[in-house]
Amino acid sequence: MEKNVIISKVNEFLIDEFEIEEEDLLPEATWKEMGIDSLDFVDIVVVVENVFGLVIKGEDMVGVKTLDQFYDFIHLRINS
Repeated sequence: MEKNVIISKVNEFLIDEFEIEEEDLLPEATWKEMGIDSLDFVDIVVVVENVFGLVIKGEDMVGVKTLDQFYDFIHLRINS
């Protein structure tokens, strides 16, 4: 799956499910800057499983601090 498709799908669910404004979805944005807390993150993991068919664990995401790192994480997992 191409990274631009991943970006589009991630941004879509962040806007729809977490009510994040599109202009706040900057690649360098951190979870905190987007208003995502630890409880939201559990929901994000479930959405990622449903949208991309990936099973991820919390510890897999330890180094994922920004939105761009999240796109890359999903891209790598899908294409590995």
